[in-house]
Amino acid sequence: MKINYCTKCILPDTRPNINFNYKTSTCDACLNKENKKKIDWTYRKKLFTNLIKDIKIQKKKYDCIIPVSGGKDSTWQVVVALEYGLHPLCVTWKTPARNSLGAENLQNLINLGVDHIDFSINPKIERKFTLKTFKKKGSPVIPMHMALHAIPLQLATKFKIPLILWGENSADEYGGEKDLKGLKLNHKWLLKYGVTNGTTHLDWVDAELSENDLTPYSWPSDEEQNKAGVKAVFLGHYFKWDPQETYNVAKKFGFKKADTAKTGIYTFADIDDSFLITIHHWMKWYKFGFTRIWDNLSLEIRNHRMTRVQALSKIKEIGEELPLTEISSFCEYVKISESQFFDIANSFRNKNIWKKNSQGVWHIEDFLIKNWSWTK
Repeated sequence: MKINYCTKCILPDTRPNINFNYKTSTCDACLNKENKKKIDWTYRKKLFTNLIKDIKIQKKKYDCIIPVSGGKDSTWQVVVALEYGLHPLCVTWKTPARNSLGAENLQNLINLGVDHIDFSINPKIERKFTLKTFKKKGSPVIPMHMALHAIPLQLATKFKIPLILWGENSADEYGGEKDLKGLKLNHKWLLKYGVTNGTTHLDWVDAELSENDLTPYSWPSDEEQNKAGVKAVFLGHYFKWDPQETYNVAKKFGFKKADTAKTGIYTFADIDDSFLITIHHWMKWYKFGFTRIWDNLSLEIRNHRMTRVQALSKIKEIGEELPLTEISSFCEYVKISESQFFDIANSFRNKNIWKKNSQGVWHIEDFLIKNWSWTK
């Protein structure tokens, strides 16, 4: 199988959920960027103002829930909510891999003037669930994404908090199904774009993990949310989303970036978690033949801050990333050896795109970067 690459950005057609036009050799993410130029953002802002008016009429103690990590996007979400006079309840799924910078940025967000819940899941269950999803799906972040969506949804539904403010809609930003683009987050969106390999918590119930064990990972149905009067919307539908711009806003309000990029090229993204998100992004190399860097650089190309030639040069400069420190931390967390880790990782190598040469070295034929240094 030959990988096709977008000729505008650098994304491959192996990227999950991407729509690829093989006649023009372009991806849906680039098309979406062009379509966004036609959006009347002043009108979208008025729609958000009207939404807030309808919410505030209800005179709830909390008018909205904001899922937060303390990162640049959630800091931006809180800033916008406060500017519009909302009284938010901020909710965090506490990653078992939280680092000191993540804790500092989260506290900075809270200090902007919000009430906050830091939700910790039973560490025995979480560790077991994380290892299980890594073994079965090659992804250690299925529990993370189930929980960070489920906990705010559960609280909003339980306490009839009328609004949940999410950040950007990945179906808009990276390409996706037409009926899942736009403003609403629903159950179908979660299954498609919730980074759970199309599973819900019920798919993971077995002799080791009961349904009760997995309660924190359970998404309320659309019907339950509607009955409770809950609307879950993406701020990126109402305001133009750009990671560099959300960082600029967050920075003004005390957010701190890392000294070096944790994964990808941004020093202000994916920095609150010590190892889980890094392993997740690195596994894309085995599964799809690209990494987080490709996503980041493609965003920079679409926002005209970098040319495609410069992006390709950057990838060649960085080379193959092997996050040994994070792999070691992950192995210690789930209690497996590094040898076991690489056995599991290799079991998810996509043999449709990866081939072994005569020296026994894995490589991708017709790779976008010429003269790539493949490691054995």
